[in-house]
Amino acid sequence: MRKAIGYGLIALGVLMLLVIALSLFVSVDQFRPAIEQKLSTALGRQVQLGKLRLWVFSGLVSANDLSISDDPSFGTSPFLTAKSIDIGVDVMPLIFSHTLRITGLTIQSPQVILLHNPTGRWNFSSLVAGSGSAAAPSSGAASSLVVEKLDLLNGQLTVGSTNSSKRSVYSGVKLEITNLSPSSQFPIALAANLPGGGILIVTGQAGPLDSADASLTPLNAKLEVDTLDLVKTGFLDPNAGVSGIADLNCTINSAAGSAEAQGTLDLSKLQVVKGGAPASTPVDVSFDSIYDLRHNTGVIKQGSVTIGKAVTHLSGTYDFSGDTPAINVKLTGQDMPVENLESVLPAVGVVLPTGATLESGTLSTNLSTAGPTSALVTTGNIALANAKLGGFNMGSQLAALSAFSGIAKATDTTIEKLTTNVRVTVDGTTLDHLDMVVDGLGELTGGGTVSSNRALDFSMVASLSVGGSIGKALGGLTGGGKGLKLGIPFRIGGTTSNPTFAPGPSSTAGSSGGGASSATNAAAGALGGLFKKKKSQ
Repeated sequence: MRKAIGYGLIALGVLMLLVIALSLFVSVDQFRPAIEQKLSTALGRQVQLGKLRLWVFSGLVSANDLSISDDPSFGTSPFLTAKSIDIGVDVMPLIFSHTLRITGLTIQSPQVILLHNPTGRWNFSSLVAGSGSAAAPSSGAASSLVVEKLDLLNGQLTVGSTNSSKRSVYSGVKLEITNLSPSSQFPIALAANLPGGGILIVTGQAGPLDSADASLTPLNAKLEVDTLDLVKTGFLDPNAGVSGIADLNCTINSAAGSAEAQGTLDLSKLQVVKGGAPASTPVDVSFDSIYDLRHNTGVIKQGSVTIGKAVTHLSGTYDFSGDTPAINVKLTGQDMPVENLESVLPAVGVVLPTGATLESGTLSTNLSTAGPTSALVTTGNIALANAKLGGFNMGSQLAALSAFSGIAKATDTTIEKLTTNVRVTVDGTTLDHLDMVVDGLGELTGGGTVSSNRALDFSMVASLSVGGSIGKALGGLTGGGKGLKLGIPFRIGGTTSNPTFAPGPSSTAGSSGGGASSATNAAAGALGGLFKKKKSQ
């Protein structure tokens, strides 16, 4: 038995020496043109390798350099470069019959550049088909290459467009593909670090490769994105005032140039207008969308935006074909509890007066947002009902007006209704046809602006019924009587956190009886005097 074992070890040693000796007589670098040709034919791009070395026992052929050319219509710079590539081969056929059989590819530290042109076509679209190559291979030649495993390790992916110098860089890219064949489905797993932090992970099945446009290759995968900074990643213009951190979880199913995505998007620290402040609570978005891969445009079939118990319905379109994404969406919500919305009001540039809180009430919205994300314009209308603003009393701020109507001061403000048209741009917010009924005070109408730095400029009219000692006295002075409503003009200035109120001229004062205009003017003069007296005290 000992002799048998000894002879076996000797035979194994001799065989190993024989393999090593034979490998010394095999100049593996002589296969470099064949390997380059095989890879070039399969990809439809010129592939260049550095000098090859054979590692017999690991079954690898390695090269120190790798370069894959780009589609000529996108430039002359390489599409991919790498410090090294390991090519898995069948060693015995290579040594004894000089037959090259590739089993795997491992590319170390690749640098990949992905670009799209103004028509939306990507520079990798012509891969495999070879439409960008001077000598395009036949589909039969391309489909002949089958790789058991393809790995890209510690890569860097640069994404941009041909008509912009702006680029987004993804680091730590790791791509694993098994049983790669152009003519069948194959598993894929992709992971990358996002610009500005965060992680992207894609797992699923892809293939067969589209012979005309590789970007249209069918995909059935799960996409997970963790901590994506909307500005640092390059999706949004930093000067637009829109920002936030996104966590995305969705499924993607694509075929025939159309991809359906379903999932959820959780947004934290959201800010949607310039001059706003990040929301203190997350905003949850669910969506079902169809994306046109050929034109880089999409439709939101259905969606919803949820903040606590407040739900807004979402629909519209989006366009990623240009350098700056553009959207055209509608947001509609009915009877949403305002106490759930208070934490996100700073995100849209609304800051309550210092010490004030929204304690109850409902909000309904019908808004449209359109334009490039660098200059979005939001228009529509909002309606507030039965809202209680705790810690702030408008009657106290409008002391003269409260006395006019004989209303006692309180610590809170109850808004029976508030309706207005709204327009929001990067420069600020405009409200017109503002109509507000405040319990115990009366009806306030008018309009104005809130600038991007939260400065207020409103012209308002308070329609007050004659009542109280001051109201009766003014009614006598102006010749008014019972049932007369006085339109008292005033202005709102200051800031959203510290509003100021002062008398002002009116062009929209209203009344309900003859002689109302002169009554309004007289009352306005009297009110101005009251303000002045208060100021001098």
